[in-house]
Amino acid sequence: MRIFRNKSFSRFARQKRIDDAALCEAVRRAEAGLIDADLGGNVIKQRIPRQNQGASKGFRSIVLFKKGEKAFFVYGFAKSGQDNIRQDELKAFRELAKELFALEDSELLKIMANKTITEVICDE
Repeated sequence: MRIFRNKSFSRFARQKRIDDAALCEAVRRAEAGLIDADLGGNVIKQRIPRQNQGASKGFRSIVLFKKGEKAFFVYGFAKSGQDNIRQDELKAFRELAKELFALEDSELLKIMANKTITEVICDE
């Protein structure tokens, strides 16, 4: 399972002090079938806990997820700051999921080279 984050999610994670271990744990939960919300079209919503607090008071992340293959963290928000994503945003995330999951490895490497997305390395 390969895990990635886009540039805007990386900025969000840095500002909120979300480390890679928290992202890895969110994907591990999804792989185990513990998905907080399946939004369809390979788009899920997963909770990410705040440091020293529980997941219920933490952050929400939109993840483009295909079990056993790849996960892309593309959007994050605080539960207190936003209830949910809009329908037009969901539609855009579903389209992005189609595009990203259709990429060949060589195309993915090009995107990583220009730092549009970065790979998250998990300690297994």
